[in-house]
Amino acid sequence: MLLGRNGAGKSTTMKSLIGLVRPLSGEIAFAGRRVERLQPYQIARLGLGYVPEERRIFTDLNVMENLEVGRQPPRENAPRWTPERLFELFPNLGRMRDRPGGRMSGGEQQMLTIARTLMGNPSAILLDEPSEGLAPVIVEQMARTILELKREGLCVLLSEQNLHFAQLVADRAYIVEKGQIRYSGSMAELAADDAVREQYLSV
Repeated sequence: MLLGRNGAGKSTTMKSLIGLVRPLSGEIAFAGRRVERLQPYQIARLGLGYVPEERRIFTDLNVMENLEVGRQPPRENAPRWTPERLFELFPNLGRMRDRPGGRMSGGEQQMLTIARTLMGNPSAILLDEPSEGLAPVIVEQMARTILELKREGLCVLLSEQNLHFAQLVADRAYIVEKGQIRYSGSMAELAADDAVREQYLSV
């Protein structure tokens, strides 16, 4: 879990991992390969999924069509997803298969974006601010979804400002400030450290 205030560099880190932003220096490795000079589609084909903060669904396409856009072949050492399995994970989507993305609520669009990414059968997934702008009841549902993905064996890296949400889903926390890692530890350790939370996360 990447935590930090607005503008700390969490989203830029995510975009660097998926190839949308080129790092000025250093190395990024995924699936045993250096990827910092690869194109985003090449990194995705290695099994890294990315759910952007802006969601970016295709508003003119319905749920099933959006899912088909994300389809990739199954890969070893990764959960295998089909539309039917995804509808078990996101029952709301299963009830609106023919609904255009532009006629869905923000929470439904967020679920669709995650489901579309899972159709690529990734071995790891990046979730950028998944609770941003969602109603509390949807945030709780999102937390249950992420815990289920972890049980499926999927590696999940999130960026968040919502500490409560982070505590529900994360095992480890990394606090980012001005593009630098300022703290790393278990989520339980962070929850018990008032001084660190006050220094880096209070607003």
